[in-house]
Amino acid sequence: MTGFLGEGYLWVKGMHIIFVIFWMAGMFMLPRFFAYHMEADSESDEAARWVEREARLMKIIINPSMILTWIFGLMLAAHLGAALGTWFLLKFILVFLLSGFHGYLSAWRKKIAGGDRSKSTKFWRLVNEIPGVAIIAIVLLAVAKPF
Repeated sequence: MTGFLGEGYLWVKGMHIIFVIFWMAGMFMLPRFFAYHMEADSESDEAARWVEREARLMKIIINPSMILTWIFGLMLAAHLGAALGTWFLLKFILVFLLSGFHGYLSAWRKKIAGGDRSKSTKFWRLVNEIPGVAIIAIVLLAVAKPF
């Protein structure tokens, strides 16, 4: 493989895929945690445990995985350089939007921890589908490179 990564390209690509999987696992879990949290009595020990679980999920899995996904992804993009096409631009936009969604969930985690229960369980169950739709489009763009 030509490019600055040389023989390390496949290792970086592997790490990128691994951290995408971790990031998406967390992004699927957090809205579901919010839905379960909304079902708990706001003053209960269970609600307090959900606050702790949500914070740990964000701190230990979601945030580091997103950062490493971006680092390894940008390394791959730099390595491939001119070989990138329109598919990459579309993928990049979707990943950027997914990162914004990550920020949205992070902000809501703090609001919920502070007692905001203005969003329903149904809302969080619907929001839970957003990462799935995004990852379908992102993977198909990366694999099929249709443009």
